[in-house]
Amino acid sequence: MGGLLFNVTTAALMMLMLNGGLTLLGQGTLRGRRIPWAAVGLTSVAVAGVVTQLCWSGAMDALDSDPARSGWWRIVTSTFMQNGGLLGGAWNIATLAVIAALADWFWGTPLTLGLFLAGILLPGYVDTLFGESGHSTDPRNFAGSSGATYFLAATLSAALLIRVLRTGRGTEERDTGQERRKEALLAAGVPVLGLAVWFAQSNGHGLVSVYGFALGAAVCALTRRTWDRPAPAARAATVE
Repeated sequence: MGGLLFNVTTAALMMLMLNGGLTLLGQGTLRGRRIPWAAVGLTSVAVAGVVTQLCWSGAMDALDSDPARSGWWRIVTSTFMQNGGLLGGAWNIATLAVIAALADWFWGTPLTLGLFLAGILLPGYVDTLFGESGHSTDPRNFAGSSGATYFLAATLSAALLIRVLRTGRGTEERDTGQERRKEALLAAGVPVLGLAVWFAQSNGHGLVSVYGFALGAAVCALTRRTWDRPAPAARAATVE
């Protein structure tokens, strides 16, 4: 029962962030967009990781992030291994493909890859800074792309919230106060739910989503995106 609840809350958090990303971009603007090369590249590497596991029985021992084993490369290679079985692996790869595409269309390819890499490298350092264990002993965390994917997805939710707060405008359709409130709640719900599942279940997906949300907000501030114009993705259909 505990495992089922873990999976349900983890999926609910992803769906919340997925809806936030779609709202940020504008759901009616996705058709006919450019190829999201970051998504193509990351998904291809993840699929190659699964193929490696199927063809090489020692792949997990050599490439996962089990703290009992040494190897500087493990923090990166473990991201592209999957240990959740057939359904878990399919979920991880599918969500990676979708979230990376949305991020590519909003952030651009280089920044998306950079944020994904941050999702791999930063959580361990932040955990250590705040006194959490930097090396999980939960075998579910020894491999899998979900942590970096949730981190990346949360950056889109942060961008949505900042857009609503700074422009006072919805990201699609007619601007109404009710839509602004819905979008703000959709975005702000990510760190709230993330912290809730972390404290209730020690679910690392929640914590990395909070980290991703914080970095996404910082990147929005540093890049000084043009808040008084439609989302870049919303214009892409006409200019790309």
